[in-house]
Amino acid sequence: MGKMDSKEKLTHLMDTYSDLVFSVCLKMTGDYFTAEDITQETFITAYQHLNRFDGQNPKAWLCKIAANRCIDHLKAAGRREVATLQEEMPAVSDKQGPLDECVNQSILEKLKISCRSLPPPYDEVATDYFVNELTAKEIADKRKCPLKTTQTHIYRAREMLKRSIRKEDLLT
Repeated sequence: MGKMDSKEKLTHLMDTYSDLVFSVCLKMTGDYFTAEDITQETFITAYQHLNRFDGQNPKAWLCKIAANRCIDHLKAAGRREVATLQEEMPAVSDKQGPLDECVNQSILEKLKISCRSLPPPYDEVATDYFVNELTAKEIADKRKCPLKTTQTHIYRAREMLKRSIRKEDLLT
């Protein structure tokens, strides 16, 4: 990196690699806000250890710091979890009100229509999987085709449905 002072080096690293470090943190933690915090911690750690960094491959160096910070966070989160007794859990009612049933029925109808609009064989697979709630194994047995083929069809049908349906479309 040449003859830069540590603040300039940090600024250069942040400008160049902040998006990469954030994406690593987001992928590992699965939480946007935690990823933001760990990204900041990564650059603080990098700043503290700039004098030991040889300047070779800063991308890998920062990703390694980020990964280690994420692992530390996840381990700490696991230690903070406390098991809850079943008796202490609030009771959840399985009963739905008339409005909930009506909304759910409407969403299910729109989902059925969207599944039927897919090209064959995805229409049948999508209907069985998403509407009839059959497992991939049950669909494969029903269609007399290999399980992997059925799983691929389910995956592709899901991707087609994602493109054609938005949550807002189902709820309107």
